[in-house]
Amino acid sequence: MSAEQTAAARLACSWLLAYPDEALAERLPSIRDLLPELPPSVGTPLAGFIAHLDEVEGLALQQHYVSVFDMKRKACPYLTYWTDGDTRNRGQAILRFQQAYLDVGFDLAGRELPDHLAVVLEFAALGDRLTGEALLAEHAAAIHLLRDALTALESPYRHVLDAIVATLPRRTPQIERRMRELAASGPPVETVGLEPYALTLDPAGGRR
Repeated sequence: MSAEQTAAARLACSWLLAYPDEALAERLPSIRDLLPELPPSVGTPLAGFIAHLDEVEGLALQQHYVSVFDMKRKACPYLTYWTDGDTRNRGQAILRFQQAYLDVGFDLAGRELPDHLAVVLEFAALGDRLTGEALLAEHAAAIHLLRDALTALESPYRHVLDAIVATLPRRTPQIERRMRELAASGPPVETVGLEPYALTLDPAGGRR
């Protein structure tokens, strides 16, 4: 994918992964228009999710969203939960995300915590590309685990995660360097439940 396609795909995924309110309904036409411009690895799963949206009433979708993302720990969309759990280190890890955004003037506008996957995707699309790539690469294992959890739950949101995984970056030297810079700028953290670099990604974003 080109850089422009990747940014557009991540922004669309960010919108689709946010709480399904009136803002999503207003954005759906733009997402539909984008689908033909995306490669099948991204466009096909997003089309599948949008087809589900067309079949489900808004209230039912909202109830599903809450039941999956707010009530089930295995489907937590907050990336630091996967590495820091409910430990005190998690607050420090969240601040590292926030500082990365502040460094480039990215405004969260109080919508979600900085480590919510939808926020990280929006930052990678509209904020600083290299820092966004580094954050996504650093938390690729958590993103894969979230996709696995949604698949096991048979949630339609698994399609959105399939598309996100297809945009995950390879670890280039530039991204590795930015990851080290981000780690150095914040306090050290203890991982809980997974090794942060346990997955190796191929160019298409898959595991190997």
